Amino acid sequence: MTAELPRPSSRGRRPLSGPLGRRLLAAFVLVALSSVAVLSIAALVATDRGLASAQQAERQQVARRVAAAAGAAYARAGSWTGAELAQAAALADGAGARLVVLQPDGGMVWPGRGMGPMDGMHTSTGTVVEAPITAGGQRVGTVRLTFTAAAASGRGVAWSWIGGAALVALVAALLVSAYVVGRLAQPLVALAAATRRFAAGDHTARAAVSAPGELGEVTRAFDTMAEEVVRAERVRRQWAADVAHELRTPLAALQAGLEELRDGLRPADPQRLAALHDQTLRLGRVVEDLADLSAAEAAVLSLHPVDTDLAAVTRAALAAQHPRLDAAGLTVMPDLDRPVPVRADPDRLHQAVTNLLANAARYCRPGDRVDLWARVETGEALLTVADTGPGIPAEELPHAFERLWRGRDARHIAGSGIGLAVVRELITAHGGAVALESPPGGGLTVTIRLPARHPAAAG
Repeated sequence: MTAELPRPSSRGRRPLSGPLGRRLLAAFVLVALSSVAVLSIAALVATDRGLASAQQAERQQVARRVAAAAGAAYARAGSWTGAELAQAAALADGAGARLVVLQPDGGMVWPGRGMGPMDGMHTSTGTVVEAPITAGGQRVGTVRLTFTAAAASGRGVAWSWIGGAALVALVAALLVSAYVVGRLAQPLVALAAATRRFAAGDHTARAAVSAPGELGEVTRAFDTMAEEVVRAERVRRQWAADVAHELRTPLAALQAGLEELRDGLRPADPQRLAALHDQTLRLGRVVEDLADLSAAEAAVLSLHPVDTDLAAVTRAALAAQHPRLDAAGLTVMPDLDRPVPVRADPDRLHQAVTNLLANAARYCRPGDRVDLWARVETGEALLTVADTGPGIPAEELPHAFERLWRGRDARHIAGSGIGLAVVRELITAHGGAVALESPPGGGLTVTIRLPARHPAAAG
């Protein structure tokens, strides 16, 4: 006994737990982290520069206002000696800056007098902004404002908002990445599990998942392929059973007859030998039909196409089958006078037409008529074989090209049911097609379509 192979299933298995899911998630997380980091750094740099620029412009404006107030005080006093700079100092204090007023020669006017040019210059740290003081159209001094670092607290607030936004964006990116990875990995996990089950012998295994884009096409293609494999296996088994049935009947009859002759139960008279000979002929026909079908399926590898006339090939096949058609009591009405040039293998076409005529002789009734005509229509070479026989029921017509199929009403007629299958294989190998029509009133029309070849091209 052989141990049963395990059947792994995708049910209960999380897509993110597999190697592919983990790698996809890691890749998405890395991309999300990189994107959020780059955007956060860019936002921080841009915000810092924007705040610094706005702050600098605001400080320059404060310095100009303070300089204007100091210039007005200088104009009222006529010099720095009696100038009242309390208003200018109030403006500077309101902006959070320390005021220093300098004379053109560098002497300090505010906060005290009599100090040297460099006295009081570095008493505090911070950003220094200067503005000229004018009075009467002349420069009479300079305003120097020193802003402390406390004035730049707005930058910290902006950075906290950017950090919070970056954290939210990162969490959202992780959630979206997990969802996308799940949507991508789940069909692949299901497909892999179905493939393993199918390979282990479970021909009912299907992916049966809905996936977007190309993943959905892959899963649907696998399910379609599995259906085709199951159908081909079923056809193969049916084919083997039909072949065994077709071979078993003549072999059993032949074996029984020979045993009777061996045991002396029946005399070896001409009538008994003729019956055994008929069984060997039937067996030979089945084997020959199987060989013809095998050759027809490989015809594309053994075709020898030349410029030939479909009508002439049909006339030759009809001449070879005329005795058989006459013996069946059929009336043949050919219309094969006009040339129908094609590029094909004459021997294979002759075989296809012969099979059609043999089917007509086998299934038609005495007194029925068989019409043949060949023509060229819209770039196609057409050969039609129509008979007035019993035809094929509508429900059985789709099965007419199946191997070893003869229909329920034709089981009592000698034949293997391979003729039409051989015709289709041969015509398909030439790039053509075969169509069947059987109206309810009876009769069967077989139409062969091949690519036509213009006479000038043939020359």
